[in-house]
Amino acid sequence: MAGAAGRLAFSNDIDRDLELLEYGLDPSLDSPLLPNAAVMNGLQNLVRLATQLSDAPFGVVNIISAGHQHQIGAWGVDPGVCSREDSMCAKVFLSREKTVVPDASRDPRFADSPFVTGEIGRVRFYASIPLETESGFVPGTLCVFSEAAHELSPGQVDMLEVLAKQVVELLELQHRTAQLDRAYAELTESNARLAGFAGRVSHDLRTPLTTMLGYLEMLQDDPNIQAVPGAADDLDKIDACGRRMLGMLEDVLSYSRVGGGIQPEYVSLRTAVDEAMWDLGINEENMVEVQDLRVYADKGQLRTLLQNLLSNAMNYRSPNRDLRIRISGASNYHGASVFVADNGKGIAAEDRAKVLEPLVRLHREGDGAGTGLGLATCSSIAKAHGGELTLSETPGGGTTVAVSFPAD
Repeated sequence: MAGAAGRLAFSNDIDRDLELLEYGLDPSLDSPLLPNAAVMNGLQNLVRLATQLSDAPFGVVNIISAGHQHQIGAWGVDPGVCSREDSMCAKVFLSREKTVVPDASRDPRFADSPFVTGEIGRVRFYASIPLETESGFVPGTLCVFSEAAHELSPGQVDMLEVLAKQVVELLELQHRTAQLDRAYAELTESNARLAGFAGRVSHDLRTPLTTMLGYLEMLQDDPNIQAVPGAADDLDKIDACGRRMLGMLEDVLSYSRVGGGIQPEYVSLRTAVDEAMWDLGINEENMVEVQDLRVYADKGQLRTLLQNLLSNAMNYRSPNRDLRIRISGASNYHGASVFVADNGKGIAAEDRAKVLEPLVRLHREGDGAGTGLGLATCSSIAKAHGGELTLSETPGGGTTVAVSFPAD
């Protein structure tokens, strides 16, 4: 009963056209519905094979919309569009049964068709296999035909059915591609809205917070306040909390903007590291060892990534040894990978996926201050470039961060 209900729903013209749109096939077009190039080439090859197996000169993949028949793959003829009323396949495809007619001029279903009478063509031999998806939707047919009467053996019919299933697989590939395209467009729009929202919130909160910190600084300098026992300590605590909040607002705004409008170019890894160290005020040259490498990346975002990784290494250093950071890389025709290895506290294997999420901190004893956005920002930068970020253990202790950047 469920299958019957589904078939009734799909027979509705509005539902049919909406379903075709789900497959990335726009039935409102006057020209043939064209899937992506890879699917188009695959359809053409399957139609060609169908004509060879059936000893017929012509073959098409027909998509039947509410009002038209669209040929999206063809062999021996140019793909075109006709009205659904004139279509031979439209008369039989919803039966979900194969149709093999040695001479269409003698078949009452097709004898008056313009494809048979000579108005559009002079089809005699005609065979079509419905294209049925797992959901029960039949978008059209795989059809072979000729202008001479012809018979098919049972084996040839079986092979046409196999090829029809392969056509459905290609259409499902187009379906999944269309779904991914829509999801990507929605994600891009959502990220843009998030960046705008974070920008407005950050601005609206930073302004009063900065004002409060300004007044707080005035109070800290007031000798009358300083004379009150314990007041200075309390004001220092308030000031520290306010500045942590201000830092978090800056981090949230930075995280929301990651990946927007990247402009990759070839960048020297050593130069990017030097700039990141300058920004962080790191002047201990022996602490950081750098191997130069050309990386195809957005210069500003690569710098932000390195700042975060260097800052993390400093915040989570081991109390038992001097901090050492080694930044290296490797490249091939696929692109480049950057490795930032430290000898700090390290991250337990069970926590590595968790710390890449926004606002997640491990809260271990002795850890430096942070908002839990550093590694999440770095991961987002990697994804924005089409790469990925992974964490592993540095031999001897510590954390190694690997970030891949695809080639130009």
